[in-house]
Amino acid sequence: MKNKDYKEKYSNKTRKKPIKDKKKIDIKWVSIITIISFLISLVFSFVGEVIIPNAHILISAILIFAFIGLGILFDMIGISVTVADVKTFNSMATKKVKGAHLAVRLIKNADKVSSFCNDVIGDICGIISGSVGVSISIIVANKFDISLLLVTLFVTAFIAAITIGGKAIGKSIAINRSNRILYRFVSVLSIFYRKK
Repeated sequence: MKNKDYKEKYSNKTRKKPIKDKKKIDIKWVSIITIISFLISLVFSFVGEVIIPNAHILISAILIFAFIGLGILFDMIGISVTVADVKTFNSMATKKVKGAHLAVRLIKNADKVSSFCNDVIGDICGIISGSVGVSISIIVANKFDISLLLVTLFVTAFIAAITIGGKAIGKSIAINRSNRILYRFVSVLSIFYRKK
């Protein structure tokens, strides 16, 4: 009887534990990020579709590497914010180190910052660099009278390989040096940011 009473008592205790409320979806944030994504895509697409087809092949290639590099850089920033140690930046903030308060704010909103850096900027750069690659393929195929299919396959495969390889290296660096990367990022960002 004692064992039965103990089991009932124990099971009742476990049942009475309150269930944690799931975090609600921030509709305002989703709306803002969607509008920002649209505007950035519009600007990048304009560069990719209007400027590059009329530019020299060398300039087009430089722009592709710039888009890939930008995607890798923001991917690193997004990961650094997620992994960074908030205690380090809290300590820096008490010593009034420039940008430390901003770093703490970014870490506390790591999900939003990561979403913006990795998804918005990173994905847009990937899409645009791919479309720019197609534009370059058409220019190369017409100029040197080569099969468009072969050139397109080679260029898109090359862009994908550089992007994936670059992001893999970037992720490793971001995880191992998250605090340093975040500190450098907020140092630049604090020039344009004013504390409220």
